[in-house]
Amino acid sequence: MADKPLNRYENIIEKIFFNRYKKHAKTVKFLREDIETTASDLAIKLPKNLGDLIYSFRYRNPLPETIRKTQPKGQEWIIEGVGRAKYQFKLVRINRISPNHDLVTIKIPDATPEIILAYALSDEQALLAKVRYNRLIDVFLGVAAYSLQNHLRTTVKGIGQIEIDEVYTAVDRHGRHFIIPVQAKGGNDQLSVVQTKQDIDCCAEKYPNLICRAISTQFIADDLIAIFELTVEEDYVKVVEEKHYRLVPADAITQKDLQTYSIRA
Repeated sequence: MADKPLNRYENIIEKIFFNRYKKHAKTVKFLREDIETTASDLAIKLPKNLGDLIYSFRYRNPLPETIRKTQPKGQEWIIEGVGRAKYQFKLVRINRISPNHDLVTIKIPDATPEIILAYALSDEQALLAKVRYNRLIDVFLGVAAYSLQNHLRTTVKGIGQIEIDEVYTAVDRHGRHFIIPVQAKGGNDQLSVVQTKQDIDCCAEKYPNLICRAISTQFIADDLIAIFELTVEEDYVKVVEEKHYRLVPADAITQKDLQTYSIRA
């Protein structure tokens, strides 16, 4: 069977990579403007949002096989920001965050307003809305949490522009204050370790006096949500805690469910 032809994004990213790649390199730097010049060289029409190409390979699609073949065993290329309109491919140890399908499920009465479900425009927006209206950040972390801003676009020193899906502030029973960046992924998008690191770096820079607790959340199914608390240890993203919440009508939570939850507490 013949190899599947590369799409326009794959053609562009492949050419950018190999124009700069040297054997045994650990990083390959490039600029945002390289996307435009490379597309012009290849006679490829780009979308108005150039960032979608970078987003695609960070969260949705694998890099072309030709690039992946240069990866040493146990490592992979990621794309990270290294300044305003500056990026680099970087070789890192393979680091995946995905739901543990053997984890028990916790039923939560679904408090999502029907009108929100009717008009949510994307999986990500629907997920953020369900997390917000069901106060899943509060439930998961055991704090009083309040949505501060969603789709926060800002710049971080040494990284460049980033976007955080939603930011919460919170307080606990001891009076401690928290800043909580939330990454949400629906559909086929993958939770991103790059985004997690950027979210944590952003909170350290913008909110140095608050305790950062980085959250990632993902649909497992329409009514089943995985929530992770993540941290960075030795440049490696690790799971602090993971819970799975199923949103159900209140009468779907049985006495047996409640007894089970009381035993686990």
